[in-house]
Amino acid sequence: MNQKMYPAFGVLLVDDEPAWLDSLSLSLERIAGITNTILCEDSRQVMGILSERDVGLVLLDLTMPYLTGEELLRLIAEQHPEIAVIVITGMNQIETAVRCMKLGAFEYFVKTAEEDRLVTGVLHAVRMVELQQENREMGSRLLDGSLEYPEAFASIKTKSKKMISIFLYIESIAKSTQPILVTGESGVGKELVAKVSHEISGCTGEMVCVNVAGLDDNMFADTLFGHVKGAYTGADIARSGMIEEAAHGTLFLDEIGDLSISSQVKLLRVLQEGEYYPLGSDKPRRKTARVIVATNQDISAKLAAGQFRKDLYYRLQTHKVNIPPLRERKEDLPLLLDTFLEEAAMDFARKKPAAPKELLNLLETYPFPGNVRELRSMVYDSVSRHRSGILSMDSFIRAMGRQEYSDVPVSSGKTDEANIFAGLGTLPTYNKALKLLTDEALVRAKGNQSLAARLLGISQSALNKRLKKTETPSESD
Repeated sequence: MNQKMYPAFGVLLVDDEPAWLDSLSLSLERIAGITNTILCEDSRQVMGILSERDVGLVLLDLTMPYLTGEELLRLIAEQHPEIAVIVITGMNQIETAVRCMKLGAFEYFVKTAEEDRLVTGVLHAVRMVELQQENREMGSRLLDGSLEYPEAFASIKTKSKKMISIFLYIESIAKSTQPILVTGESGVGKELVAKVSHEISGCTGEMVCVNVAGLDDNMFADTLFGHVKGAYTGADIARSGMIEEAAHGTLFLDEIGDLSISSQVKLLRVLQEGEYYPLGSDKPRRKTARVIVATNQDISAKLAAGQFRKDLYYRLQTHKVNIPPLRERKEDLPLLLDTFLEEAAMDFARKKPAAPKELLNLLETYPFPGNVRELRSMVYDSVSRHRSGILSMDSFIRAMGRQEYSDVPVSSGKTDEANIFAGLGTLPTYNKALKLLTDEALVRAKGNQSLAARLLGISQSALNKRLKKTETPSESD
């Protein structure tokens, strides 16, 4: 398998000492996994390389024949301002360092600096360039308004403008190596979004999914990092962790809001340092997988309660995708209903049933606390009971009646009181209350009396009598 080069752009190493170039490139690959390097011994070739190759970062020596490092630094700043430059030199002079920083250098290192410190500085520069490129890509993609990979999103059925905007954003960050935080209520399709992101990322490895809910600290570490033989009682053989299984691919961690504080610390170290230790090992391994996490919890509330680390949250939300609930994109109901009817009929080896025209009106009155997953379950249940003729709405009505609506608003008239009349200074008359209830049912049913009667739990004939009575009221309201 061909491994994806990292980073996506080239890192140009410029020095007239071949041994130093070889040593630096090996250190970058061994410690940071940086493999997309270009080595240059002749300073006269630098500007040509920058014009012909996709270079995002230059590591530049100062003392070289032909063109000095300072001369190159000035040329790069003038002709390629989007390229970051790190000066790595044998000269430990404050005046020189200050001059280089004024010319636009991102960082200044002396060659005798600790190897880890130097590589960490290079990684910081790489991440900064990645974010700058992503921001430019994002702006261009959002302005253009068209998807580059529409086929990748085919599994997510939608006509919602909110969702299309999310798709555009996902495309713009597809090549990013930074974490992605996917939020949204249960059932909105967070894992589908993660799969699409992986598909269009260009990663050569697999997508590995781990639900971290219920994992204690030891189980979390063993699951993600693996262990060596003899790491603990019962560890008779070495086992690779999910990070290694997802090498050069995507690691998807679901229910991240359930992680314990100690597990959060472990995850933070992996994201910050890009390395981890299998249980029982003192040799670090590099993380080459992208990380996508998802939660249906309110992370802000957990932060306020001290149940989630702020540093981890800020690290995770470099890219944040919030999937809106189904009740906020009801324009998707017709498409989703038709899709699930077709899928269910195929799974049950039956002819696709025709849905009654009132069904969509009924669905639009419901807040769907379980979102798309709940709608799919409703359709499958109804199709499994269907025998012939028009699809019955009875199973939908029963499913809706079993749910609690109180925590999900249907309209702006939501109240926290169990009794909607509690707290009113003056109670409406009986006839007035019935009329208000009937009117609201008709509004939600879009004037369909049969559906309105179902919502009220009465027969259509009873509703007709009520409507006739309110047309010529005998009681003054």
